[in-house]
Amino acid sequence: MDWMIYGASGYTGQLIAELAKAKGRAPILAGRSEEKVRPLAQRLGLAWRAFPLDKPQLEGVALVLHCAGPFSQTSRPMVDACLAARAHYLDVTGEVEVFEAVLARDAEARERGVVLLPGTGFDVVPSDCLAALLKQRLPAATSLELAFATRGRSSPGTLKTALENAPKGGLVRRGGKLVRVAPAAYLREIPFADKPRQAMSIPWGDLATAWRSTGIPDITVYLAASPAVIRGTQLLRFGAPLLGLAPVQSFLKARIEEQVKGPDTEQRAQGSAQFWGRVTAEATLTAPAQSVELTLQIGDGYTLTAEAALECASRVLASTVQPGAWTPSLAFGADFAASLPGVRIGS
Repeated sequence: MDWMIYGASGYTGQLIAELAKAKGRAPILAGRSEEKVRPLAQRLGLAWRAFPLDKPQLEGVALVLHCAGPFSQTSRPMVDACLAARAHYLDVTGEVEVFEAVLARDAEARERGVVLLPGTGFDVVPSDCLAALLKQRLPAATSLELAFATRGRSSPGTLKTALENAPKGGLVRRGGKLVRVAPAAYLREIPFADKPRQAMSIPWGDLATAWRSTGIPDITVYLAASPAVIRGTQLLRFGAPLLGLAPVQSFLKARIEEQVKGPDTEQRAQGSAQFWGRVTAEATLTAPAQSVELTLQIGDGYTLTAEAALECASRVLASTVQPGAWTPSLAFGADFAASLPGVRIGS
């Protein structure tokens, strides 16, 4: 049966489509706009479909790789459509609420014989596998800290998602529960592989996925940032009501769409990202406190997304994953990220 990339004309969807073609795969390219999807499909010599999410066309489709954001608006209708059509659902989201919603449908997925696998790209394959590796090394861990630092430009979709989430504030997991905190509520210096960097807490997808993958109840995710960016993020709590207004969101998203272009081939070749993780087990009457740290490095995040998402789709199509809702490390093992091109894990 065929498989589909929905949102293929977007920045990330197009990267995945081009990589799929280069590797001899033949996905159906799809999206809401025929004017955008058809020229891309014709250039790559691939089949295409154009349809809105309220009128899905998944006949004969075994798997959908969903790349059309914002996922807070598009994920649920596509998951509904995939469950109805008994087609596997994969996406490249990084939004905590989307992960929570998709993973909560595990029982439905099992009943329908469908795999639900959100976060098959930069968000959250490297960090989810890093968390799982740390859990393997310290099974008694009760807290998990993850951090990442990136170098390179962002795509319009990435910036629009960040804009949409900015008014919501920060987020951490404590005692197994998601807890709202102020933006950049926690600050710390992170010992990345190349050098220490100051970082701030952010509401990243691992707050949902790492909890499922490891069962560790206390999780904080950090992003390396300059002092000016950290201060600006902290000040968001004063502007959140205004920034959250629909007209303001629409205006700013339109500006991003008009003025921002994702990194080109040369810029992606120069991009990179570093990850750091630490798990800690509290002291007990019979054992002292323990901690384990690991680092992970990749090349460009968008290139990693294309490679990881395509590999995830291939493995699911090969029936290597049982029906249900999964994180990347639960679906393919803690070593999955290390099997991808350009990924290096250190101590």
